[in-house]
Amino acid sequence: MKQTPYYLYDTTLLARTLEAIQAEVQGQDNLHVHYAIKANSNPLILRQIAASGLGADCVSGGEIKVALAAGFPASQIAFAGVGKSDEEIQLALDNAIGMMNVESIEELEVIHEIATASQQKARVSFRINPDIAAHTHGHITTGKAENKFGIPKEDMVHVIRKAQQMPMVEFTGLHFHIGSQLLEMDDFEALCLRINELQEELDREGLYAPNINVGGGLGVDYEHPSENPIPDFKAYFSTFKQGLQLRPGQQLHFELGRAVVAQMGSLITRVLYVKQGQLKQFVIVDAGMTDLIRPALYGALHHIDNLSASGRTAQAQYDVVGPICESSDVFARDYTLPQTQRGDILALRSAGAYGAIMASGYNCRPLPQEYTTEEPDALP
Repeated sequence: MKQTPYYLYDTTLLARTLEAIQAEVQGQDNLHVHYAIKANSNPLILRQIAASGLGADCVSGGEIKVALAAGFPASQIAFAGVGKSDEEIQLALDNAIGMMNVESIEELEVIHEIATASQQKARVSFRINPDIAAHTHGHITTGKAENKFGIPKEDMVHVIRKAQQMPMVEFTGLHFHIGSQLLEMDDFEALCLRINELQEELDREGLYAPNINVGGGLGVDYEHPSENPIPDFKAYFSTFKQGLQLRPGQQLHFELGRAVVAQMGSLITRVLYVKQGQLKQFVIVDAGMTDLIRPALYGALHHIDNLSASGRTAQAQYDVVGPICESSDVFARDYTLPQTQRGDILALRSAGAYGAIMASGYNCRPLPQEYTTEEPDALP
């Protein structure tokens, strides 16, 4: 067995997930799915996703580079981000990526300046803030008026007309994103209604958006990962197919990250101590918030399996905590596990998204290694 803590990725489940996505879009040439690189940038995982035919959604120049290296076609890369640097814009132009999702008039002006200087036409799509309050954690809602993302919907027509006056800019469409870990289709239905309203405004102004990008945000079942390993892609895609009133020739784009990779990953960790506190018991493991920050950052709960407890019937409640010198280094409080002891191996499930990619070296700790189920000795 590998040295803990480490990430273990189930490539068979990833393949099944990608097949489920393709089943919903195959035969419909105007539907395009991009994988959000920010969820997991492991090269082996990226190559598997690229080989399945998905495009890429990138939010930095570094992500553009790893996407290209993994085999994603430049024409199928969408480049988003509220703070693109001049160097990142130039990188996107040099590689002729599919579109840049522009988030402000100020950014548009900089893109045109750089495109003019390099004599490379910039294909831009405008991210419109739809002012929709999605049902998710406040840290990962992105479509409300007070969020930093996107252009106010009231400025949509103005910014499109401004782009049309720029000779080195090509307006390619509209982009939206309302948040992450969304499980209620009502949120996506509300987005459809808002997009339909904005399209009617475009019609009145004699404007046409060749591409409509609805972002991503589809969540996963963190509580029951074994029962629901693959998200409800049918409900998700059907919501947009039925709810959006697309114009002739319009292309519809999706940007899925968590829904693609979350359930295929687990953080494998070893129990260092079982400590009896004054009021509760602590299971102290060798993984910490440096390896998986979501519980400390969002109060997120990951299902925990004790892989060493086969045959044990007695159960107890524990706080499962890590070794980091922070009181927030807690994976779960009052969590019921089989009777647990030093040396047991635990799996923190649904950790394939925003796990290793967000790891840090705080406390001078090494970054966790990443393995796939195809590699020898990776299975605990």
